[in-house]
Amino acid sequence: MSNALPPSLLFADGEHCLAPLDGLARPLWLGGLTNSQGSLEPRLAGLATLRHELFDGTRPCPEDWSWPPRGIARTLAAAIVRLNLPAYCAGKEELTDTVLMSILFHLDFIVDYRDRGAGEDAAIAMAIEAFCSEWQQHCGEIDELIQVFGMVPDDCEHQRWDQMRGLLQSSGWREVLRIRRLLADLPELSRIIRGLGRSRQAEDEDEASRTVVEVMEQAVARRAEARSVRVPDMPGETRGIHRSDRIARMLPAESILLGHPRLRLVWHARRAERTLLSYEDDDRMTEIRLHQAMVAQPRPGPQAGKRAEQGPMLVCVDTSGSMQGGAEAVAKAVVLEAMRTAHAQRRPCQVFAFGGPGELLEMELPVDYAGIERVTRFLGQAFRGGTDICGPLEAAIAKLEDARWHLADLLVASDGEFGATAEVAARLAAIKSDLGLRVQGVLIADRETVGLLEIADHIYPVRDWRRYGGINMDAPIPTHRLTAMFFPGALRNEANRDATVGGDAASAIVRAGRPRNGQ
Repeated sequence: MSNALPPSLLFADGEHCLAPLDGLARPLWLGGLTNSQGSLEPRLAGLATLRHELFDGTRPCPEDWSWPPRGIARTLAAAIVRLNLPAYCAGKEELTDTVLMSILFHLDFIVDYRDRGAGEDAAIAMAIEAFCSEWQQHCGEIDELIQVFGMVPDDCEHQRWDQMRGLLQSSGWREVLRIRRLLADLPELSRIIRGLGRSRQAEDEDEASRTVVEVMEQAVARRAEARSVRVPDMPGETRGIHRSDRIARMLPAESILLGHPRLRLVWHARRAERTLLSYEDDDRMTEIRLHQAMVAQPRPGPQAGKRAEQGPMLVCVDTSGSMQGGAEAVAKAVVLEAMRTAHAQRRPCQVFAFGGPGELLEMELPVDYAGIERVTRFLGQAFRGGTDICGPLEAAIAKLEDARWHLADLLVASDGEFGATAEVAARLAAIKSDLGLRVQGVLIADRETVGLLEIADHIYPVRDWRRYGGINMDAPIPTHRLTAMFFPGALRNEANRDATVGGDAASAIVRAGRPRNGQ
């Protein structure tokens, strides 16, 4: 028998009216207890009902509310519907509680408006109008974040939105919105960034990944096919009971009729009609048949493979002075799309913004307040300075030596006005050979350059880059491949290296062929 004392009921009646507080968040308690509109118990019950409707994303029904009073409830419900707050609050506890705190805050001002001389209806209208003004701005800011990043950062609390609001009203954020709209005109850029990395195979086949394998091709041949044929009434396996005239398989119950002087006539009649209850049995025989059929036979041949994609990303963005204007806008779009894609697909992403010698900025851009502030500050800046590709390439190579980045691909967005040293180009080629690194170039210029051709495996040209800087004109040359077409010997590829004599060797040859008399 338990010796525990029963709970005290001394304060049960007094605490009963506060029971709805258990279903409300702690920040709502003070406002729910002290609000000037309505009495305590209906107010707490009404808050619980309104919280349930907002969290479920359902249309508010003021007729079911016990609070606020009827005149305020209809106006408040119309405002909630006009702002589409149920869609924003659906499944989001923090935002729902923030909306309820705002409702309590603004309705508490009705008595102040009346003390200042406003009538009852005017005071209610002023409170609801202030509530609508606040949440119209807040919802607009939420829409902007969703438009750019597809979500609201988890560490941006709605109850402390002032810090985020200051960021979203900056000139840098206006630039972020402009760059986001620019991405709609560059769908190929988004596809390239999604394909960076080598963590898994793509769904579609890629002709560039074609390899020679043993292909199975179809041929006609005679094949033996064995099938099992069922033979009814052949002694074998008993399957059940059926009606027949077989005396040997007749059930014992049927043989009783034969011992009766009259019922035996019934037995003979049932046998004649083949309706005696009998065991059903059969057997199966194997039959071999020859027929022509398509068979597969191996043959060496090319087969399109599947491209590896969706792995870590290393993005090098040129911020030199030659990128000003439309090229700068496209380069910023590369950074923003890399940030969006990395967050949406949970992929590591490192951005290297490079200018002249020693001007290298490494950035990780998670979609949180710090990451949004960082990318807003970066996209709001103008590009200046010289160009040094060796710094970012060396930083990217150092990253690739870490096991976490072994499956990364490198993207270089630039106008190509640079040149890597022979040592850095050789190190990059060795990484490509050892790790399978792929280097994707985004050419934001009219023609490809020797510097970009030497490091990039594939180049995607943005031919109309001037339009993104406000200059409505086409590229002045018909193709971006002028360098490869007219100056193939300028490239530092394997064939050209084998056919080229170095400076020391050329000097030795000249000295060896010079006449001894010096003439």
